[in-house]
Amino acid sequence: MRNIFILISLFITVASAHEYKSVFNCNAKDMSYIASRMVLIERTMDMIQKSGDSTDFALTIHGNCSKIVSKDYDLIVKEDEIESVKLAQSQLIKLDKRGVKIVVCAMSLNANAIDESSVISAVKISPNSYLDTIKYQNNGYALMVFE
Repeated sequence: MRNIFILISLFITVASAHEYKSVFNCNAKDMSYIASRMVLIERTMDMIQKSGDSTDFALTIHGNCSKIVSKDYDLIVKEDEIESVKLAQSQLIKLDKRGVKIVVCAMSLNANAIDESSVISAVKISPNSYLDTIKYQNNGYALMVFE
């Protein structure tokens, strides 16, 4: 009888678990704001997973936000933004290790004079990350935008 109760409890737990699917789209200019959003993504994952649910998150990076993916960020951002970019990059690495899919737009890299060889390893380069964002949305991912 005890085993049946355990099996039923396990079934109810699995049946009630939800997967949260979201694509976070970063096109912001303010490096401090960007860093705070990267931290918020991780905290959101923690809250969801603590409740027993799962996450399937992606992050698409465009425009001025693309500066956060460069190993040479200190050469392309203002001096007062360096600490924020450093924090954003450390968060990108943490998010990558937690399974968040991260892509940056090659066109944005080009527009910001960022060489593809200087992109940190946690980030994949997409020819056009708007297309990635659209694909995620078409596959049921909620769109969360930071601008």
